Amino acid sequence: MSCCHDDHCTVPTTTLNSPQWRRALWIALAVNAGFFLAEIVAGLTASSAALQADALDFLGDAANYAISLGVAGMALAWRARAALVKGATLIVFALWVLGSTAWYAMAGTLPKAEVMGVVGVAALVANAGVAWMLYRFRSGDANMRSVWICSRNDAIGNGAVMLAALGVFGTGTGWPDVIVAAIMGGLGLWGGWQIVSQARGELRTTTPVPIAASLH
Repeated sequence: MSCCHDDHCTVPTTTLNSPQWRRALWIALAVNAGFFLAEIVAGLTASSAALQADALDFLGDAANYAISLGVAGMALAWRARAALVKGATLIVFALWVLGSTAWYAMAGTLPKAEVMGVVGVAALVANAGVAWMLYRFRSGDANMRSVWICSRNDAIGNGAVMLAALGVFGTGTGWPDVIVAAIMGGLGLWGGWQIVSQARGELRTTTPVPIAASLH
């Protein structure tokens, strides 16, 4: 990853607010919002912790893309603050997923493998396309990198859901679903911490403008 903590190595503001960047964000927002609705219904219908974890991740990402659209082109400090909020949100969602997964493990539910598989394949195709579209922006500031991390995590998570479906089908138990959901929760924690760490570094290197100077 290229240096992102100094003004001379950040992505130019024109790129951060370019039509290509904003178009990519709008597409990612639409895809994630749509798949959140599809996966939350499928996850509840199939009693799958992994699908519900993935659906919650879609919801968080949709909100993240909306925030990124709002701060595109703003000063580094504002973009870093937005990334800080997104990273913290991702951590909270990950903790929720881990708690929900523990509940499913204790309840011993058996999810519907066929529903998990079909939805997992569709979500993987959609997220792989979004991740590929955003790959060129992966080395930007914390806000831009957070978008790439979210998309990357989604694609990995969709593949994991498919593996969980195969595991449930093959073993006749819900443990593969629980294990995958726990891994996805851990991945969310790690991604959120990455975003928060870089955002805090960018905020530390940003020199605040004195109030008196801003009045002139």
